[in-house]
Amino acid sequence: MKSILLATAAILALGAASAGEAAAQTKVTFVLNWIAGGDHAPYYYAKKMGWYAQAGIDLDIEQGKGSALAVQKVGAGQAPLGLADMANVLVGKGKGADAVGVFNVYANSPQGMYWLKSSGIKSIKDLAGKKIGNPAADGARTMWPALAKANGIDPNSVTWVNVAPNAKLSALKAKSIDATTSFYNIHHIFKAELGDDMGFLAWRDAGLNPYGNSVIANGAYLKANRKVVADFVRVSQKAFHTCTVTPKPCVEALVEANGALKFDNEMQNWELVTELMSDKFSREVALGIHDDGRMAADYELVKTYIGLDQPFDVKTVYTNEFLDRSVKMPK
Repeated sequence: MKSILLATAAILALGAASAGEAAAQTKVTFVLNWIAGGDHAPYYYAKKMGWYAQAGIDLDIEQGKGSALAVQKVGAGQAPLGLADMANVLVGKGKGADAVGVFNVYANSPQGMYWLKSSGIKSIKDLAGKKIGNPAADGARTMWPALAKANGIDPNSVTWVNVAPNAKLSALKAKSIDATTSFYNIHHIFKAELGDDMGFLAWRDAGLNPYGNSVIANGAYLKANRKVVADFVRVSQKAFHTCTVTPKPCVEALVEANGALKFDNEMQNWELVTELMSDKFSREVALGIHDDGRMAADYELVKTYIGLDQPFDVKTVYTNEFLDRSVKMPK
């Protein structure tokens, strides 16, 4: 009888411990910049491996509809964490969005412009008078004035056409638009569809290379939940480093969680992502860092070419305090 009572007590204690662990989990919504793809593999891998859960985070990954919308949602406190292009974060901050960059993913701008060579377009200047198609909340629209002015054309000389993310290529091939924008990490898809008729220009090669996607936190949430944000950054930094070294399991986790994706395609996507992640600072200082000098330059770029509703101290829109400086982008 005594042994039965002891066993029962042990089971009850285990149940209480499990309930305590469940109660300790903090639900966190992380809104992506876009629908899930290869560039998001590390988050899904870390979730699959239980790394976020071990850190006390019950993570809900929400599909996105553009950087501009992600900034709006996080900036308004509708989601505590998100992923967005940093130039859009700067513009949003000027409009009052309460958002802070806590981990940089794209050290290089991923933005690219695509067109058909057969259309006669050869450069950015040839886009004047043409139609550019992309989603209404796409971050490229926010940054377009900077690209246009840097290349000597009037930003208002083009017409923007609302096109769904998955309809860009078909619209371009049907010639209902003259050009479209896309991230470099799906460059291989455009190449496969358009072949030798593909015209392409990376924005970073056209005088515009601000920081790209960064994990952002709502400012008020960050102040009240520093440990949660710190743990999310720590786990994500570890995941990104792991996935650069051993990508296959990471991409497999992404595909498992998003059944419509194809492994081979997303593996190519991820390989291009690693190019965008790598710069002097991510390789030599820390993976995920926002360099002070580059951020100051990005602020001036946005202020000069796009404009800010209200100026602010750029150092209030990012922090490197949660990064492990021993974790660096592989050289």
